[in-house]
Amino acid sequence: MSKIPVTIYAEMTPNPSTMKFVANNYLIAPDASAEFTSQAETKGYSPLADELFNFPFVKGVFIAANFVSVTKNDALSWDFVTNELRDFIRNYIADGKEILTKIPEAKPKAEDSSKLDTSNYSPSEFDDAIRGLLDEYVKPAVEGDGGAIEFRNFDQGKVTVVLRGACSGCPSSTQTLKGGIEQLLMQHIPEVKEVVAEEA
Repeated sequence: MSKIPVTIYAEMTPNPSTMKFVANNYLIAPDASAEFTSQAETKGYSPLADELFNFPFVKGVFIAANFVSVTKNDALSWDFVTNELRDFIRNYIADGKEILTKIPEAKPKAEDSSKLDTSNYSPSEFDDAIRGLLDEYVKPAVEGDGGAIEFRNFDQGKVTVVLRGACSGCPSSTQTLKGGIEQLLMQHIPEVKEVVAEEA
């Protein structure tokens, strides 16, 4: 069987624990993404993520469009594992193996009164405008950093979003949220008073 020509390069993200591995073609549908925080979660969804969790230092895998973001523990420095991971991902794709068999459903929220239940969110007249601004200005930058952002809802001046991939747990994500996203939305939509992130 002939191999698929593929190029992968590694790129640091603002999150020091996460490295982004970018391919020269789409790995999954451009508007899809999948995040896994344990090997058990990958079963039946992503053979690639399943294999990546066999590396003892891997603690998270996020797949979107043309990249795979890998989050590692602190056991080893990126200097020791980047080339090994890059070669593994490149060979895996070149062999034509399945990357994602099914998109995982959103994780159910833990029963906690401080967490918002998204099923009770009522649409607002600003939802489309907020989504449009996020898609146009924020999404490309966040994807450039190996992550993803999803709009949850707008309620009484508060915009709730979910950060995934490299953005989840990134030390600079709060800065991005408050200094960038919040400022952008408040500038375009005066009704927006703050932006908060919900745990994915």
